[in-house]
Amino acid sequence: MSDKTNSNTGFEKQLWDAACVLWGHIPAAEYRKVIIGLIFLRYISAAFDKRYDELVKEGDGFEDDRDAYSMENVFFVPQEARWNTIASAAHTPEIGVVIDNAMRAIESENSALKNVLPKNYASPDLDKRVLGEVVDIFTNNIDMSNTEESEDLLGRTYEYCIAQFAAYEGVKGGEFYTPSSVVKTLVEVLQPLENCRVYDPCCGSGGMFVQSYKFLRAHNGRRGAISVYGQESNPDTWKMAKMNLAIRGIDADFGPYQADTFTNDLHPTLKADYILANPPFNLSNWGQDSLIDDVRWKYGIPPASNANFAWIQHMIHHLSPNGKMGLVLANTALSIGTGEEYEIRKKIVEDNLVEAIVSLPAQLFYSTKIKVSIWFINKKKRNTDILFIDTRNLGHMISRTMKEFSDEDIAKIADCIHQFQAGENNLNNVGFSKVASLEEIREKKHNISPSKYILGSIEADEIGEYLNEIDEDIEELSSMQRVVNGAQIYSKYTKQLRVGSIETLIDEVSCLSAMGAHDFLCEADKVEENRKAALIKVRDISDKLFKHWFIDFNFPNEKGLLYKLNDGKLKESEYGIIPFDWNTCTMGSLLVASSEKVGERENIPEYSTTNQGVFPRASKFNKSLTQNANKNKVIVKGDIIFGMSREIFNFGVMVDEIGSVSPAYHVYHIDSSVMNPEFLEVYMRICSDYFLSLIKPGAREGQVLDKEELSRKVILCPPKELQEKYMLIRKHMTEWFM
Repeated sequence: MSDKTNSNTGFEKQLWDAACVLWGHIPAAEYRKVIIGLIFLRYISAAFDKRYDELVKEGDGFEDDRDAYSMENVFFVPQEARWNTIASAAHTPEIGVVIDNAMRAIESENSALKNVLPKNYASPDLDKRVLGEVVDIFTNNIDMSNTEESEDLLGRTYEYCIAQFAAYEGVKGGEFYTPSSVVKTLVEVLQPLENCRVYDPCCGSGGMFVQSYKFLRAHNGRRGAISVYGQESNPDTWKMAKMNLAIRGIDADFGPYQADTFTNDLHPTLKADYILANPPFNLSNWGQDSLIDDVRWKYGIPPASNANFAWIQHMIHHLSPNGKMGLVLANTALSIGTGEEYEIRKKIVEDNLVEAIVSLPAQLFYSTKIKVSIWFINKKKRNTDILFIDTRNLGHMISRTMKEFSDEDIAKIADCIHQFQAGENNLNNVGFSKVASLEEIREKKHNISPSKYILGSIEADEIGEYLNEIDEDIEELSSMQRVVNGAQIYSKYTKQLRVGSIETLIDEVSCLSAMGAHDFLCEADKVEENRKAALIKVRDISDKLFKHWFIDFNFPNEKGLLYKLNDGKLKESEYGIIPFDWNTCTMGSLLVASSEKVGERENIPEYSTTNQGVFPRASKFNKSLTQNANKNKVIVKGDIIFGMSREIFNFGVMVDEIGSVSPAYHVYHIDSSVMNPEFLEVYMRICSDYFLSLIKPGAREGQVLDKEELSRKVILCPPKELQEKYMLIRKHMTEWFM
């Protein structure tokens, strides 16, 4: 795999660190504008200086000729807007006025930027001493010598800053930017070439268009051969898009102002050849009540609570008769099995528009942990099949928390789709791709989650409240059980089979399903015959079982029937709608802080946490043990330990009898009369998004446990016997293949 990356968070962080000098001196909303404006000025000035030096070396006297810059897609920057002018005024009281005048000078040179650039630097609310310090950092510490090679620099930096603001402010960051490798995947699949119209109805900072132009140039296309249309509702982001494209000399029609795409479509007659988009995920309150009779809802009126299928239908409406589109969408749109969204998806599939679905790995996006997929829609498909691709095993980490696709990953995805478009149907690859017929899709009730079709692909997080098919997984597990024949486990496997333990457990689990337990044993050899695959499958089924019981509330009632599906009584609670006899509590009431020190005790091993749990430090980590171990905190079996390591939420339950951890860890005893400790850990991992509020930013890059949030966090308390039964089944499932 190539080491080449499509983005680099190091540069964004460098700019963010510089920007943080301003933190606390101005309101957050203004702060973003100030920083982006400085990035813009620094960027165009660096590009100008580089071109200026080239022209001076050529010696033809064109260094002051505006055309010599525009022909290379470089802004001509007048003297008053050049960075050396700004830098020389950094420590004067007039620095704010100097920057505002620079912005006006740039706008006067480019009509597309009129009233777009921020001009608030002379504001009395902005401390000029601090502003000068930021200018110094941009002058001395920020290298922009290779800015022309950056992909959507401003968009990347802007989105990174938005994510940081969201983390600091405790709110969800908006979707202002699509990571470069995701955009490149869309473009490489769609391949927008000359004489076409490209549209993005929620264009953010304009990265889709930037990458489309890069693709065109790479294939010897002409600048200007693509007509660009976009729309953006956020005024700051709309201005960002205009800046981003103006830097590259791309003419774009973003409308005369920012506007909401649903309620004020600025391109009502547009029929685009290519649409590339990353709409806001699961947007609520999108204006359905005023758009009931809208012509765009060909397949049904989208629900007021979620705009996913409003976005899809809006884009289909704007697609030309031969048009293609790719859009990033939350995974719930793939599998929801009831209501308006299901009916709309069913009609779109039956209308033969969906060409391919590509599930994406986690950690591709800065500001959200929602699982997403790419829908590729083609109005001129060759057949009625759909290609499914699972990319969760692709990509590589570029930081502790961020992943991206390599060029080889992108080529693998694009080549597979292009082969399918060319009529190749032999594309069934375990764990990666599968071609499914319309009949297969109908049999699965038009669920188009790739994990429903690709052998060896299970996406437990897709299950949620929409999937109640545990029976299929028990069937698959039973098939694996029969084909596992490894020498190390064969004797134990056959012994369990002889004593009937597996049949007993299947009978116990059969109450999950409307089908009988013995119907699960009708199909074999669905997965590779190896222990590792079986263990992965077991964990996925266990997670799915958790969702089935504790999220869908389809646990077995006293009659062995599925509770919610058999009209089990529900009630309102602080947690939401829950079964009538279940309870809730706060984590603060469940956990008791422990600070007991090792002291003079000897031979107490030291432990540490990862994002997978608690492990002996000596065997798991390449770190020396703590020298002053007597100051370590004692941990005992059943304790939950939180270890905030930079940007990763590390926690786990101690499963050994006794140990110790560094004093920096947070240790809590769990009230085991209310909650099985290991059940709580499973609960927190499966419902991780819900528990992320327990962490908050700490010193430098780190994060700490938010003890106030811990004290008020409401959690679900299922009956203890049901917790124990779940953990027993989880344990038995794992033991089958150990």
